Amino acid sequence: MSRNTLHLLPSGLALAIALTSVPAFAQATDEDSDLPNGEIVVTAAKRSENLQDVPISISAISGNALAASRANSDDDLVTKVANLQLTSIVGDNTPIFALRGVSMSDYSLNQSSPVATYYDEVYKGNFAFLGVAMYDLERVEVLRGPQGTLYGKNTTGGAVNIISRTAKLGETTGYVNLGYGNYNRMEASGAVNAPLGDNAAIRLAGTFARADGWFRNVVPGMPDLASTREYGVRGSIQFEPSDTVRFTLRASTSYQNPRNYGIYAQPEDINRPGLSKFEIASDIAQRRRARTYSVALTTNIDVSDTLGITSVTSWDKGKLSFYEDTDGTASQLLEIPYYDRASQFAQDLRLTSDTGGPFDFILGAYFNREKVFNRTTFEIGKDIDLTGDNMVTVDDCVEGLTNADPTDDGIACLFRNSFTQVKKSYAIYTDVKYELNSAITLRGGLRYTHDTGKQSDFRADALGVDESLVATLIPTSSLSYKTDNLSGKIGLDYNLADGNMIYASVSRGFRAPSFNAQAFFDPSELSVAKAEKVTSYEVGAKTQFAGRSVTLNMAAFYYDYRNQQFINVDPSTAAQTLLNIPKSRIYGAEAELTVRANDMISLHSGVGLLSSKIIDGTVSGTVVDGNRLSNAPSLTFNASLDLTVMDNDTGKLSLHPEMAYQSSQYFEVINVPRLQQSGYAILGAHLDFETADGRWTASIWGKNLTNKLYFTSRVDLLAGFGFDYNHIGTPRTYGASVGMKF
Repeated sequence: MSRNTLHLLPSGLALAIALTSVPAFAQATDEDSDLPNGEIVVTAAKRSENLQDVPISISAISGNALAASRANSDDDLVTKVANLQLTSIVGDNTPIFALRGVSMSDYSLNQSSPVATYYDEVYKGNFAFLGVAMYDLERVEVLRGPQGTLYGKNTTGGAVNIISRTAKLGETTGYVNLGYGNYNRMEASGAVNAPLGDNAAIRLAGTFARADGWFRNVVPGMPDLASTREYGVRGSIQFEPSDTVRFTLRASTSYQNPRNYGIYAQPEDINRPGLSKFEIASDIAQRRRARTYSVALTTNIDVSDTLGITSVTSWDKGKLSFYEDTDGTASQLLEIPYYDRASQFAQDLRLTSDTGGPFDFILGAYFNREKVFNRTTFEIGKDIDLTGDNMVTVDDCVEGLTNADPTDDGIACLFRNSFTQVKKSYAIYTDVKYELNSAITLRGGLRYTHDTGKQSDFRADALGVDESLVATLIPTSSLSYKTDNLSGKIGLDYNLADGNMIYASVSRGFRAPSFNAQAFFDPSELSVAKAEKVTSYEVGAKTQFAGRSVTLNMAAFYYDYRNQQFINVDPSTAAQTLLNIPKSRIYGAEAELTVRANDMISLHSGVGLLSSKIIDGTVSGTVVDGNRLSNAPSLTFNASLDLTVMDNDTGKLSLHPEMAYQSSQYFEVINVPRLQQSGYAILGAHLDFETADGRWTASIWGKNLTNKLYFTSRVDLLAGFGFDYNHIGTPRTYGASVGMKF
């Protein structure tokens, strides 16, 4: 089956037909934009440009559109962006993004995704830095393809840029929103902007949410899982001492301590007898905790009318800990507490020209230092009495290690590892463009990257249930790497007489080596995965028609994917090794279309097509050549309608139905048939009212209206532990909110 589905796109002709026959709609709308037809300004190429003038495959969504559609978590972006997927194996608000089939097949808390996440140009690589981000936003930009030149961190898959609203001079404005929903969801968000004299201003924004868990726990006295309990606060100061110097200082913190997610264990008749689809029997009550702190200073200096200097200096600190009931049952077969503590310092410095002539450039330097401490414990069979004395003590762990088959009677041990990891990245980069004539522009860029990493004080022990030491399985060890990379991009833009553009490019991205965080049982599990590389060949078009009321953007691509980093789980022993899949290929396309029929009706949508195939790879002794990559559905589609029902002196009433569909996919590369996620659609809608003066708003909303059960990650543990490990998506949620602007 896996090979047959690879032929969804059998020829270039079929691809062209698909792009022109499927209704696809762009999401590049911004109610606050000063451009005609609500077009959006992006900074994807480190310059403020109209989205239609940037020769990159980008989806841009305004903050207003995100807020109206209840996209209050990074996880919600996947229903709005073609060819964007996620794995939620680490939990809500800590997504592992996949873009065009390039993904991170590793859930270890020390890893960094090949799809980089940025908050206001600051790279957030570790899960401990993510926190609560989706509030008081200007927009979100999703860049597809390798980011091997301009962006702070060299990545193979793409970038998600979350851009917050900053303080504005001379304005005293603000808003507050309050809401209530099912599962007793209570939420509040707001912001206030105030001047600080003539040359400065401050903006304070915050969000708060609390909800009961939607995964109902049937164990008496135990709390429901997958709740919400979080807040975030962000402050920014804008200071402009002169017309040529601007400082933006941002500081933020967030805290989350909900009940952790639940695991949907299969087969149901063994692991979930008598339970409905959103019920669980769990013996874990601990809360998930995530705390973040962030400070960043952005400095812009106009050296002359044609040259500008930009500096982004940032510091981040975060902690993430949670206790996972891995077996998804009230037994103590397999449970895993995770702990991640991280800090980073980063500096991005660049010189940008804007001559107005045929030649312009960006020249920059980047440094990032990230320090991570991880501790993970495999708790296996804590309630198993192997000695027969009617007690579970350290002696049962000794007995289990000495005599028991872990796939038979169990182990009755805690297997714990811990280590410190320090990674440094140094880079020099440049991006240039040269207008050969009024129609043709040549673009290029190079980036030299020097990365180093050290994993120190790695140790793994077997402990008794009282945490007393039984055996040291991996003595204190250290690993390191040092690597250099030269990546780049070359492209050509052709501007048509009607203002539309077609472009072609070849680019390469690089992802630094990684350390295995899941070694527990033997020193041979310690390893460094090789650097990952993607070479991309892409063609695209940015077009507008009918007086710019119709926008159609398209792109087609081919990826040569080398050494994808992959965590391999042996289903019979749970031993985990970090591997590389030597070679894969991906090809596909996206199309996004916005149609503004009139002032009352707008339609937006996107379609993504993918064909992925492993050319050379072996996992758990199984040759996976010809298999599909994980998190790479052949088809993704999203659509939304903005329909104004009433617009008069009383106010404006509008209806916004939306849907997102994805075809079948795997979450692992062996392509186990029973673990395939079949295709599914998610439906949502919101009904909004705004008074004629724009001061008051009210909304009724719903998400996953059909209460669809779908998986967001799946792991085969059936052979060794008797269950398949699954995460599931959020069920139906709905509610109402009111807001006031001042």
